Amino acid sequence: MSPELGATLCQISAEIGRQVGVMLDRRGRVEFVILGEAAGLFIPDLSRHRAGEGRLRGLRLIHTHLKNEPLSRDDLTDLALLRLDMVAALGVGPDGAPRTIYQAHINTGREASPAWVTLDPVPFARLETRFLEIVEGLEAELGRQGRVARESAGERGILVCVSQLPPREVDARMAELAELARTEMIEPIDTAIYRGDPHPQSVTGSGRIKELLIRAMSLQADLLLFDGELTPGQQKWISAFTDMKVMDRTQLILRIFARRAFSSDGKLRVELARLRYQLPRISSKDDALSRIRGGIGMRGPGETAMEVARRTIKDRITHIRHRLENLGHGRSQRRQSRKRSGVPQVAVIGYTNAGKSTLLNALTGSDALVEHKLFATLDPASRRIRHPRPLNVVLSDTVGFIRDLPEDLLDAFRSTLEELADADLLLHLVDVSAPDFEGAIRTVESVLRSLELDRIPRRLVFNKIDLMDAERAANEAVRHGAIAISAARGVGLDLLADEIERALGHITAERSFYSGSGRQRG
Repeated sequence: MSPELGATLCQISAEIGRQVGVMLDRRGRVEFVILGEAAGLFIPDLSRHRAGEGRLRGLRLIHTHLKNEPLSRDDLTDLALLRLDMVAALGVGPDGAPRTIYQAHINTGREASPAWVTLDPVPFARLETRFLEIVEGLEAELGRQGRVARESAGERGILVCVSQLPPREVDARMAELAELARTEMIEPIDTAIYRGDPHPQSVTGSGRIKELLIRAMSLQADLLLFDGELTPGQQKWISAFTDMKVMDRTQLILRIFARRAFSSDGKLRVELARLRYQLPRISSKDDALSRIRGGIGMRGPGETAMEVARRTIKDRITHIRHRLENLGHGRSQRRQSRKRSGVPQVAVIGYTNAGKSTLLNALTGSDALVEHKLFATLDPASRRIRHPRPLNVVLSDTVGFIRDLPEDLLDAFRSTLEELADADLLLHLVDVSAPDFEGAIRTVESVLRSLELDRIPRRLVFNKIDLMDAERAANEAVRHGAIAISAARGVGLDLLADEIERALGHITAERSFYSGSGRQRG
């Protein structure tokens, strides 16, 4: 910054009694001239100057302070949130001449707090800051951290919750959100819990969101992950503050489903849910997106890229619905065929990660995918029961339930879950070692009622008793009228097989349970 520019800024500021400032690029060219109030100024829209990965924005703010005071909290916040190269305040003397200059740049130290580094104030006449050297060093470190992040297993995220629920329930929700994040290879590095109702625009309130974003930058986080679903307006408002990725619980579950769905039917259902979620969140950022089009079927002159995108998504949704209807006819025919065979159908249902696939493998001798992750199974599988003894029963695994399942996903998988209507018996599997297993039971029962499947006979089965005290597991099973098992260790499977036979007895009085034995059981 030349002495002439500093002197001119201070002279103008003293004459009008307001802060004035300039935004300079790295060649010293003036990009913006800013006229503020006595106490501060507002930064203009910098969307044309995007900060890429591992880079700063390429702009530095130099402005005046009428009382020769240091950089304010707002100055430092803007520096961090906007990823400016530097910010500087020129103290204005009584004679309108520049006195002291205060400077700061972002802090690139990992786990650094605060998110900025303030340089020692010096008289403006002795300013010797090597600006370009500082910026090049900062970007070199940011680039190195970006390469390390890309080479790591996944992203780093801060989990955020705004709720008036009891603390215990909030803790359970955050623990589940952390498990969802790990399933999608996102490392939860911090949590932020705010008591109260979500703000309709900023979720947490504008002051808190700024502090949260600065905290995220200090911890080198890649994204903010909100429990609950953000409205389109909230997502847009938060994204306007930062280039950091912002995600809600619904988006996270959609990402997990998209990566773990393998069948054509499953992939289509996930895509349908994603498009339904995306449709109301399409927005136009610039009038330059408008384009002139004409012809049959077109909107005519003035149609925007936003409108084109919305129409494309709606067409794709219609196409997917038709394909799912065709696939549904095939599933219906297969269900009718199984029904005519007279073989009893038993379905395993339960909260996600309750051990349903492990139980399927233990009872049928199959090798379905088993992982200690949420939603490890999205594509249902059916097998004959062979262990602990052969039974003429078909056992089906199903997608796991979860609290507050996004409505679009529930609709997308509704027809898959409706196949449970053909089951003769439901085994409600529960991870009894989980801290809030009773809440998981209520969630599953609620989904069954919403699908009108609560009329089907079901048995409560407590799994993973090997992960808790044996006496406590037995007491919980007695209290809830459940069968206690460990599918992973094969404990209690004989009792479970006996219960399946008894439960199916009223419809299988004249059917043979034992393969090839011809033996009748009543």
